[in-house]
Amino acid sequence: MFKTLFGIGPKVDLGQKIKEGATIVDVRTADEFRSGHVQGAINIPLDRIQDELKKLDKSKPVITCCRSGARSGMAADELKRHGFDVYNGGPWTTLKNSM
Repeated sequence: MFKTLFGIGPKVDLGQKIKEGATIVDVRTADEFRSGHVQGAINIPLDRIQDELKKLDKSKPVITCCRSGARSGMAADELKRHGFDVYNGGPWTTLKNSM
């Protein structure tokens, strides 16, 4: 998680992953999501990730996002443990600007 948060390690073009059909999962609360989000993102709050795995397609990459990148990093780690090809997109506003 710290590698992704602090920009250490290989860089991934998230905009390209989105063009290739990646699913964007915003892990903020429903109220936070309603206040603004990346177009096309689905909202699965971090505390519901485990229960909502069936909503995600393992054949597509997943990009997680939140307010700062911390919750999305935790969600990405959880999804990786379940076999997803997942990337921490960090703050939703930054991800939105990369599209």
